[in-house]
Amino acid sequence: MSDSNGSMPDWEKRFRAPRVSLPDWAEDAPDRSLFVSNATGTYELYAWDRATGTQRQATDRANGTTDGVLSPDGEWIWWFSDKDGDEFGIWLRQPFTGGEDTEAVPGLAPSYPAGLAIGRDGRTAVVGRSTDEDGTTLHVVRPDGDGPTEIYRHRESAGVGDLSHDGTLIAIEHTEHGDAMHSALRVVRLDGSTVAELDDTRGGQEELGLEVLGFAPVEGDTRLLVGHQRRGRWEPMVWDFASGEETDLALDLPGDVSAEWYPDGSALLIAHEFEARGDLWRYEFATGALTKVDTPVGSVSGATVRPDGSVEYLWSSAAEPPVVRSTGGTSPALKAVGEGGVVLDPPGMRAPASVPVEDVWVEGPGGRIHALVQKPAGASGPLPTVFEIHGGPTWHDSDAFAAGPAAWVDHGFAVVRVNYRGSTGYGREWTDALKHRVGLIELEDIAAVREWAVTSGLADPDRLVLAGGSWGGYLTLLGLGTQPGSWAVGLAAVPVADYVTAYEDEMEALKALDRTLFGGSPEEVPDRFAASSPLTYVDDVKAPVYISAGLNDPRCPIRQIDNYVDRLAARDAVHEVYRYEAGHGSLVVDERIKQVALELDFARRHLPPQ
Repeated sequence: MSDSNGSMPDWEKRFRAPRVSLPDWAEDAPDRSLFVSNATGTYELYAWDRATGTQRQATDRANGTTDGVLSPDGEWIWWFSDKDGDEFGIWLRQPFTGGEDTEAVPGLAPSYPAGLAIGRDGRTAVVGRSTDEDGTTLHVVRPDGDGPTEIYRHRESAGVGDLSHDGTLIAIEHTEHGDAMHSALRVVRLDGSTVAELDDTRGGQEELGLEVLGFAPVEGDTRLLVGHQRRGRWEPMVWDFASGEETDLALDLPGDVSAEWYPDGSALLIAHEFEARGDLWRYEFATGALTKVDTPVGSVSGATVRPDGSVEYLWSSAAEPPVVRSTGGTSPALKAVGEGGVVLDPPGMRAPASVPVEDVWVEGPGGRIHALVQKPAGASGPLPTVFEIHGGPTWHDSDAFAAGPAAWVDHGFAVVRVNYRGSTGYGREWTDALKHRVGLIELEDIAAVREWAVTSGLADPDRLVLAGGSWGGYLTLLGLGTQPGSWAVGLAAVPVADYVTAYEDEMEALKALDRTLFGGSPEEVPDRFAASSPLTYVDDVKAPVYISAGLNDPRCPIRQIDNYVDRLAARDAVHEVYRYEAGHGSLVVDERIKQVALELDFARRHLPPQ
C-alpha cells in the first residue's frame, strides 16, 4: 500500500510496509523456495521459483497463514489450516506450481501441531499431534500405505525433531520425565523402535535440556547435530547415534550458540546470540577453525546455507528494518541477488527507520539485568515511558526492528525493554530462575529497572506505562496488582489474567509447561497458582487498564480474561476491553494497526498531563 499524499504517519508505515521472512528452500530442488509476506495486508505463504523469478501467493485466508513447509523435492507445499487462529487443525498440501489444496494426511483428526518432517520423496512424512485426550502422538505417513501409522504416544509433551537424510530414522524431542522446559532425545525407526537415546535430565535435581538441530545431510552419515546446556548455556555438539560418540565443539564464543549443517556435512553455520545481538560464524570439522561471516551489527533472526555455500540471513536492528541478505556464491540463482546482497526485496514502500537502542545494565536481586532503551532523538528526560515487556517467557528482546516500540518513540515516549530472569540469551540459570514464584521474579527485575529509569532522569515517575503481550500481558496485569503505586497505565494484550482458569482451558502443551514452572497443577500447588495469578490482586489495581484479547486464543483463552474483567467492572475500575476475531494475536496488518492506535489513544487519555 503506497502513501502518495504523505498523510500516513511513519509509525503506521512501519506496519504497512511489505516484509518477507527468510526463504526456506527445497533440499533437492534449491531453486524452489517458500516464504511469508504481508504484501497483501495479511501474512500469507508465497512460493518462489528462483530460476524464473516467479512468485505466487500460495495461501489466502481471512486471518492469515504462516505455518508452512516445503517438501525436499520441491513439489509440495504443506501448510497448517486452523480456524481463525485457534491453532487447532489439519495439514493441507498443494502443488508448488499451484493447484487445489488437499488433505495431506487423511484419517488424522484435527489437533495442535507437534512438528512435521517430510521425506525426500515428498510424500513420506512424520506428523506430530497434541490433544487434550491423547497427549502427544507421532504418526508416519508412507507413500502407498493404508493411512497414518501411530509410532509414539505419551501424556507429556513431545515433538518431531528431524527426519534422516535417507528417510529411515526420526529424531524425537520428548519430556517423558515431566519437565516441559528440558527435553531428552530419542532416535527411532519408522516403526517406532528405538535406535538410540540421549538424556541429560537428572531425576529432577538439575535438569539439562537438549534439542535436535538436524541429521547430517549426507547419505549414510550417522551424525546428529544436537543443542545442549551442559555448561550453563546453549551450545551445539555432534552425536553419532550409531556409535554413541559425542563430539564437543567447545566454541570460544560467549552467550548462546546454535548451528546448522553446511549441505556437504563438512562444516557448520554457527548462529551466535550475545547480549541482545546476533552474528554468524563458519566452523570447519577438519581443522576446528572458526571464521566470522560478515554481517552488520544488529540481530540475525534466521540464517541458512545454500548449496553453493552462500549464506542467506534475515537481519535488522532497532533502527533499521529487516532485510534478507546473502554473502554471495557461485550459483546461477544468485542472479536474483540485488544491490547490497539483498536476496528478496518486497514490493512497495520501505519501512521508515527508527532510533537505535541503548544498552543499560542494572543490578537486580538475581544479578545484572540487561535492558534496551529507546527515546526520541534529541529528547531529554524525564519522559513519559513505556515498559514494553516481552512474551515467552523463554524469549528475549534484542537489537531488532520492532514497529510497536518505534510507534511509542514517534509519540514522544521513551521505551524500556527488560530481559528479566526467565529470558533466554543469558545462560541456563537465568532462564530457569522462574520456577515456583512465577511472575513475581520477573516483576522484581522490572521494578529494579524502573527504579533506575526514574533515578537516572530518563522516566517521569508519574507517567509510566506497563505494557506487553502474551507473557508480557500477564506480567502487566500481575504488576498492576502487586505494584499498584508504580504504574500510571496498564496495557495488556492476550494476557494470562486468571491463572487457574487459564490452565483449565489452554492447550495441553502449555499445561505441561505450567506444571513445570509451578511444580504441579493447580490442584497440587494451589497456593503457588494463587500467588502468581493477576486475579488474586485485581482489587488492588489502581491504574486504568486496557486489555485486548483474541476470541479464539488457545494460549491465553478468553474465559479467564472475562473473569478478570468482570472483577474490574464489579468495582467500577477504569478499564477498556477490546475483543477481536483471531487467536493469540493477529496476522492482519489493519488489525495490528488498529490495536496499536487504541493503545496509544488509551494512554493519551489516561496519563496525567505533563
